[in-house]
Amino acid sequence: MMEFTMIEAFLLAIGCLGFGMIMLIKGGDWCIDGAVFVARHFGISPLVVGFTIVAFGTSFPELLVSLTAHLSGSSGIAVGNVIGSNIANILLVIGATAAIATIHVVPRALLRDLVMMMFATVLLVGLFVWGGISQLMAVAMVVLLAAYVLWQYYMSRKGDIPVEDVENPEFASFRTAMIYLLLGLAAIALGAEFLVRGAKVSATVLGVPEAVIGLSVIAIGTSLPELTTCIIAARRGQSDLVVGNIIGSNVFNILMILGVTGAIKPYVTGDLEPQLMALDIWVTLGISALFTIILLFYKKVTKPLGYLFLLGYLVYMVATYLYGFSLVHKGM
Repeated sequence: MMEFTMIEAFLLAIGCLGFGMIMLIKGGDWCIDGAVFVARHFGISPLVVGFTIVAFGTSFPELLVSLTAHLSGSSGIAVGNVIGSNIANILLVIGATAAIATIHVVPRALLRDLVMMMFATVLLVGLFVWGGISQLMAVAMVVLLAAYVLWQYYMSRKGDIPVEDVENPEFASFRTAMIYLLLGLAAIALGAEFLVRGAKVSATVLGVPEAVIGLSVIAIGTSLPELTTCIIAARRGQSDLVVGNIIGSNVFNILMILGVTGAIKPYVTGDLEPQLMALDIWVTLGISALFTIILLFYKKVTKPLGYLFLLGYLVYMVATYLYGFSLVHKGM
């Protein structure tokens, strides 16, 4: 009877995870489309929309998932979601995109953003090695991100940074756009709740740390919109858009998500699963550094490299679960 109950609980948890992902993806689409339309209605330029509403909207699902998990006492899921999403963005999203079409870049155009991504990643590692993220530091991270976005806006106005126009969604009226915006926010909040609850039950049933679920299932789920967007952009030959989305997403994941959630409730390294500090945080740093070197010196991500990235992600997923199981069996 106990075995049947565990199986039943696991199936219910899988259902919650699936429903949560669907809500996050659909809610994100509705939220961004509604927000862009509303911004255009008030005469806000596409430039500002792209740097603020769309950038924030694409990271909003991860933000709510991490916030929900962090406030419910599951800091491992919150931090694992950020670390796992950044790893998935590079190995899974860039890997899958490059496997379809070679990604060519102009290193000089990406230098500033790559430096910012590496700075944010090193900051992430340093803070958790030194004990965690205090509320003051979390606020400083959000301020740093805001300054970065404003600087990008200023440089774009000068013409130093090319900006893609944002596709203008079509709605019958302003009221319809507002309804979609509110429905999107509600769907994201609901999806985050279901995803976190499903993740916690799944971790209990499988006997792995919650961080493992955050690093894998949740991270992949919240990276699906980026995966779809990048594949479409690659097929259209928009390599700069592909790479720019990933770099920007990784910066936002660290500074905005951990900044906002940490400002509400500080992160303490001792509250995290040992796996995050022993393995995953260093994988994030290494993968980010490797990605930066490839873009700056090799100037492209070829199909063979794309396949290697995907293979690397598969190996990382297997290592994550094996390491998680080993820690559980050791009683850590």
